[in-house]
Amino acid sequence: MTRKKIEIYDTTLRDGNQGEGVNLSLGDKLDITQALDGMGVDYVEGGWPGSNPKDDEYFTRVRDLDLKVLKVVAFGSTRRSGSKPADDFFLQKLIDAKPDVTCIFGKTWDLHVEQALRVSPDENLEMIGSSITHLVESTGRPVFYDAEHFFDGFRSDPGYALVSLQVAVDAGAQRVILCDTNGGIMPHDLAHAVREVRKEIPAIKLGIHVHNDGGLAVANTLRAIEEGAIQVHGTINGIGERCGNVDLTSVLANLELKLGYDCLPEGNLENLTNLSKKVWEYLGIEGPSGQPFVGPSAFAHKGGIHVSAVQRNPETYEHVDPELIGNARKILISELAGGSNLRAKLANRYPELEDGNAVKSILEEVQDKEHAGYSFENADGSFDLLVRRHVNKFKACFEPVYYRIYSPSNETLEQSESSDSDGLIEASVKVRVADELHLCAAEGHGPVDALNKALQKSLVEIFPVVLDLHLTDYSVKVINSTQETAAKVRVYLEHSFEGEIFGTVGVNVDIIKASWNALVEAYHYALMQHVEFTDELNSGTRED
Repeated sequence: MTRKKIEIYDTTLRDGNQGEGVNLSLGDKLDITQALDGMGVDYVEGGWPGSNPKDDEYFTRVRDLDLKVLKVVAFGSTRRSGSKPADDFFLQKLIDAKPDVTCIFGKTWDLHVEQALRVSPDENLEMIGSSITHLVESTGRPVFYDAEHFFDGFRSDPGYALVSLQVAVDAGAQRVILCDTNGGIMPHDLAHAVREVRKEIPAIKLGIHVHNDGGLAVANTLRAIEEGAIQVHGTINGIGERCGNVDLTSVLANLELKLGYDCLPEGNLENLTNLSKKVWEYLGIEGPSGQPFVGPSAFAHKGGIHVSAVQRNPETYEHVDPELIGNARKILISELAGGSNLRAKLANRYPELEDGNAVKSILEEVQDKEHAGYSFENADGSFDLLVRRHVNKFKACFEPVYYRIYSPSNETLEQSESSDSDGLIEASVKVRVADELHLCAAEGHGPVDALNKALQKSLVEIFPVVLDLHLTDYSVKVINSTQETAAKVRVYLEHSFEGEIFGTVGVNVDIIKASWNALVEAYHYALMQHVEFTDELNSGTRED
């Protein structure tokens, strides 16, 4: 049976760019365009020519891209009231942009016609029809029509809303997109409206463009497809004004995996998670961990009962195979974990975990530590060290003896003003390696940076590999405490080492002490990993 094709129209670069905190550069827009082309998306709405210099340049620069599938769309409005299409500045800008497709919006809601445009209903219809006709004749390329606020217009005056669509079709619009611009329509009301449109205008080819103000964008989009829409407008990760547009990552996954539609070339859905990550990175925003399908927690399992069931059959707690959209299952360790969590996460590394007593003691310590403020969900390095201690595989390459911090704030005002410290913090670290003591000092931008550099300096002569250990993230959280004068802090450090990203955690009433503990654990973990890897290579037991 042939699967029905649904056209994917991405408006991340235009409608998505209108979201609060979103400001894509020209380079960002061009890079995302290429990424969408690589995914096999049908259309990308590049911007509104004439509205700003960046969008104008985009339509010039995008012509230099070697796009394989993607068609570039220029967005704009119907002509202004009282003007002729040929004399309208923005219509001419749409033509000059030379896009593959032009998409313009017009008014279908009588409220907007009367109060926003302040024109008669008949003039509004003439503005829609003449603008589309002019673009079709001037470009010789497809023109789409966005029926702005259609569902509000249909509720207010169904007859007028339907006539506005008919005018667009008669003028030559190849697609008519029904817009829930305010994002407040309910699925059953949307379905009724779409059915009426298809009944009254049988030849119409519909698209759907919804916003998420009511939290129903995905549901409304899927309902429109079921009622006969053939084109979906949305943004990657659902960015956009107010509560955002519909999230195309959720729409694509649901359409292809659950409803049996074709949206992307075969195999390309597996790149969906990477595309989502890439767009978040361009925005400089950390996306929601629990974002459906593509979020890092979308397939994370924490409860022991859940993990146990998933190990036997993933379908017990996973609605789709995460690999189908390029995501992965994650087993979390916490006070809620059971033996299944441990074995699922580490049994391949530590066969000793088959011993029920070892598992029991590890879980008890995890619960005790989490009660004291620790969290191991993102601290794989610290958790690995904890397990090592219980299975007698903790072989420290060094022993920390002490650290000291020297801050310019400890100097007199005269000393501080005359110093060349430039805000740097000094730290000294003493460690024991075998029977030798190593004392080193270093400067850094803040105490953690200084401690990290001093510790690295004290170890690098014996372990040159520590030069590959890089601190990549640092975060602090104050832990709720019943002791108001001694509230604890939890410090989380993220490091990269030999191609691996791992985290460590420290907890203390002193933020510097907590940071030091997390830092020491990072060096312990990295060096143990390296030594074991080297030993395996030398013994010939390493399997790649």
